Amino acid sequence: MEKFTREISVTPDDPLTACELLARKTGLAKGRIKDAMTKGAVWLKKRQGKLQRLRRATAAVKPGDQLAIHYDASLLALVPPRARCVSDQGHYSVWEKPAGLLAQGTQYGDHCSLLRQAELFFTPPRPVFLVHRLDREAAGLMLIAHSREAASRLSLLLQRNLIAKRYQVQVLGNMASRPGKRIDLPLDGKAAVTEYEAIAYDPVTNTSKVMVRIHTGRLHQIRRHFALIGHPVMGDPRYGIGNKNQEGLQLKADQLIFICPFAKQELVFP
Repeated sequence: MEKFTREISVTPDDPLTACELLARKTGLAKGRIKDAMTKGAVWLKKRQGKLQRLRRATAAVKPGDQLAIHYDASLLALVPPRARCVSDQGHYSVWEKPAGLLAQGTQYGDHCSLLRQAELFFTPPRPVFLVHRLDREAAGLMLIAHSREAASRLSLLLQRNLIAKRYQVQVLGNMASRPGKRIDLPLDGKAAVTEYEAIAYDPVTNTSKVMVRIHTGRLHQIRRHFALIGHPVMGDPRYGIGNKNQEGLQLKADQLIFICPFAKQELVFP
């Protein structure tokens, strides 16, 4: 399906609205342009402004403005799975992200992201700020801040390792037979610590259910650590051998525990 990027410098002879200009320059029908704008694939930079998504088809553009459309027909046609708001804490909210949903959008759009779904959830709308990430293939609990102050306070808790995150993971092989409950293999030249507890072993599928906590936040830390010790996460499309399945990545962030930076009381989710 069609995929392209087009960047446009607005001139005095160009149409006044972004939709009309993009339709003229790309050859796409106005309906397709409007759909792309709504889904976050169009960007505008004013002369002295910053680059921002442009969603209004009737938005006026002026000479000197910079327009960009990152068009991916297959991505725009996707119907994303829906996230669930677990708790609204005012300054921030807690969400359960399903597998297959991005944490945030890309230049090609954001309608398949948790951040956009959270933005549209509240009435009246609130600002949304991503506090931490969860792989698209993974499911589980995430925090969304609704102010820069909340984002800063929650990020500080994360940096100080004061938000306890627990993950439920299914891995290949019998973890009960493995000595120790800690993986401290460096990742990308940096220290990385993963603690785990084997809960159950299924000899029929040769898989173990494991509860995991991480003390560092390296890229794909859980997935890489378990692959390195020969027990890759089931359904992981990137790491491990012999761990394919039809249910997708078997990794879920199932618990968050922290002291609310506003109410100053311990919160446990779910």
